[in-house]
Amino acid sequence: MTTLMQISANTGPAECCLAVAKLLGHLEAKAGASGVTLTLVEETREGGSGLLQSVLLALEGEEAACRLFAAPYAGTILWVCPSPLRPAHRRKNWYLDVSLFAEPDRGFGDEVRFETMRSSGPGGQHANKTETAVRATHVATGLSVKIGGSRSQGANKAAALALLSARVSDHVDASARLHKAERRLRHCAKAGGEVVKRFAGPAFTEA
Repeated sequence: MTTLMQISANTGPAECCLAVAKLLGHLEAKAGASGVTLTLVEETREGGSGLLQSVLLALEGEEAACRLFAAPYAGTILWVCPSPLRPAHRRKNWYLDVSLFAEPDRGFGDEVRFETMRSSGPGGQHANKTETAVRATHVATGLSVKIGGSRSQGANKAAALALLSARVSDHVDASARLHKAERRLRHCAKAGGEVVKRFAGPAFTEA
């Protein structure tokens, strides 16, 4: 079972990008004890600072374990902390958005063409020497994604299918496009919706 988790600072300032990295560290520390393998498959860095604006993670393991691990984080995450980047700044509340994408139905794979290639992503030297990265293309729409974060070609394939399925759904379904527009409005908001988890202080301690 592979589930994709996207952590995004949206259009928030550098402190929100710093919070993305802190939440990533928090999840990595908890994953092992939960029976979940966490793989970084995609990242976007904020231009000037180089901080993480968003990350895409593949969660692998038993379906129930992945669901129990990921579900409590889906939604708006609040980090309450004086800015470590701008000490004189008055704001203390920094928001993140976490979205989940489930593995698609088996039949979806029949509509997809796969290519393998060497990875240049976070998998490191081992990934560079073998064709572990996967490009998945939805034949009917031409939409494609490339995933190379894991050293396992199978894990990259599963993650690529999950991400491609979400993008195809947004592309072909009018209702999904409406939800995408709503997500864009939320993306531009200074604060998200109902907070599902709170963290506090420089140590990013769960409150």
